[in-house]
Amino acid sequence: MAHRLTRIAVFSLILWGSVSARLLAAQGLPSGLSREAQALVARAFEGLDPSKPIVDVHVHAIGIGQGDSGCRINPTMLDPRYPLKRYTSTLYLRASGVKGFDRFDEDYMERLVALAQGFGRPVKLHVLAMDQFHNPDGTVNPERTEFFVPNDYVVRLAERHPDVFVPVISVHPARPDALAELDRWGAKGVRWVKWLPNAQGIDPADPRWDPFYRRMRDLGMILLSHTGEEQAVSAKGAQELGNPLRLRRPLDLGVTVVMAHCASLGWNEDLDHPGRKVRSFDLFLRLMGEEAYRGRLYGDLSAVTQINRPPRQIWELLQRKELQGRLLQGSDYPLPGVDLVIWTSQFKGLNMISARERQALNEIFEVNPLLFDFVLKRLIRDPKTGRTFDPELFTRVPAPPRPRVP
Repeated sequence: MAHRLTRIAVFSLILWGSVSARLLAAQGLPSGLSREAQALVARAFEGLDPSKPIVDVHVHAIGIGQGDSGCRINPTMLDPRYPLKRYTSTLYLRASGVKGFDRFDEDYMERLVALAQGFGRPVKLHVLAMDQFHNPDGTVNPERTEFFVPNDYVVRLAERHPDVFVPVISVHPARPDALAELDRWGAKGVRWVKWLPNAQGIDPADPRWDPFYRRMRDLGMILLSHTGEEQAVSAKGAQELGNPLRLRRPLDLGVTVVMAHCASLGWNEDLDHPGRKVRSFDLFLRLMGEEAYRGRLYGDLSAVTQINRPPRQIWELLQRKELQGRLLQGSDYPLPGVDLVIWTSQFKGLNMISARERQALNEIFEVNPLLFDFVLKRLIRDPKTGRTFDPELFTRVPAPPRPRVP
């Protein structure tokens, strides 16, 4: 599938006689779609509270260091001497829809704004910072840092586009100024912190981070942490750091936690029964089933529809009614734009979508991969019962704990 930068225009009234047509006209859907694709988008909005924005808690800010973004990528990521890394990096950059590297950082964010506006109704994208890899002594390890997105950058983006972006900072707990960094952004109203433990060298179960967790709790911050295996960024023997059970420590200290991807990839050691390995997804389900964490533990759907994730896990999530109020929408953008990992054919083959829906979805993918991810997850269903994900999932934001007054 070809990816192109598309200017999203708001439709004027579409003169159809059906209810779907009137919805399309009211919502201002993107140009360049057939009537069938437009009708599918309209269906995806049915049942959602129109007074609430669509929420996506997992959108990557990406930059290669142009302008004043402060972003950096490891030189090996585009070095011809590392062909696999170069191929993977180029794939992700192209999936963003940005044509060239001359203004990549600025163009990427302009593209994100355009894609969000292409929904035809308010959308809140939580844009993620990415802190550097730190050694145990707190020093930065440039060789192990594949990419860096500063906190200042995502906050500036949210200040420029407050109607679209919500900033999510990233603070490695080994940083000497880690608590001060939490205080700095907490004072400005930032309430989300992102970790990718496998790639950043963070063990969430390390008791050394207890003061960090208590500060997050006291500031009313939410921890969005990768869970399960990490394949998009090098983890170098640290996959066990994505074990969902390692997040018991911040949970037990009162932190609200969102487990990215619902731990839908890989296997981890069952720390409750040492010596055996089970699906990371099963460990996620175990934690979600513990009453002590109800109201403070969530999972986001980012990446769950990618080809490297078993579709059966989506079916399991659909089956569990008790989880529907604790799941969040996450796209993992720009990955929904990588056609090598997004195969709608697998869902059609399992009767989780129809052939006509698949055709329309593929059309939406070409125009707006962010919208595509949303529509796919709204439509995907249990082939036996027809059950879909709870509509409220797509407008839900977990309530952070109330900041504690010193």
